[in-house]
Amino acid sequence: MKEHLIQIDKNLCIGCSQCIKDCPTNNIALINKKAHIKQQQCIQCGHCAAICPKKAVTMTGFDELSIEFKEKTTVDSHQLMQALKTRRTIRQFKDQPISDEVIQQIIEAGRLTPTSGNAQNVSYIVLKNNLKDFEKTAVRLFRHLLPLIKLVNVAAKEVPIDDDFFFKKAPAVILVVSKSQINGALAASNMALMAEAHGLGVLYSGFFAMAVKYSPTLRKQLQLKNGQVVTALVLGYPNVNYYRTAQKEEAIIRYF
Repeated sequence: MKEHLIQIDKNLCIGCSQCIKDCPTNNIALINKKAHIKQQQCIQCGHCAAICPKKAVTMTGFDELSIEFKEKTTVDSHQLMQALKTRRTIRQFKDQPISDEVIQQIIEAGRLTPTSGNAQNVSYIVLKNNLKDFEKTAVRLFRHLLPLIKLVNVAAKEVPIDDDFFFKKAPAVILVVSKSQINGALAASNMALMAEAHGLGVLYSGFFAMAVKYSPTLRKQLQLKNGQVVTALVLGYPNVNYYRTAQKEEAIIRYF
């Protein structure tokens, strides 16, 4: 990992204190009407660099450049609500590959997701070429565990564990790996939205994540030494049409 240093150009700093007010760790002080970094061992969230009106604050060690913008980009709320209402978990996929460019954009949506404490502790494993090899190992494990699974999961009683049980013949799967369940889940949620924006269907395979957890063979196949598979995003172009939304219970809300 590259070293990241926060630098302040005193010639550009106007002492507006915006970086001081916005710093979540109180790591910036105003001395002689100029901003000063107290220590480099902060969470390095980049708020100070993002909020500076004069570009006086910069962070070193990154390959990408900071992007200038005049106002935050927002998504149309009505379109987003309609997209959320009509989205469905997909289990029927077309025999159509997903381009590497689309896969990369989906992962980029995960990478840009905020993490607690700016940990950035989420990584990704893409299964495409040898996808069936991993599924075969998981299927073999679940067939052994089937009696136990049926005891704890009522819905599994009538579901056969066939050769396509986990991935449903989808062309690609992205495993979201993290030591933090929350950070991994947040990244996966943004990734699913990006996948659907590309016209893809998404299946969250919690069963495959469970298989990886209990299978040393799978972990070895995946070269997974640290972290856990929070979820598996099964991706493909839908081979099914839905004609109406699904009914859901009212939200339970309490105001104080």
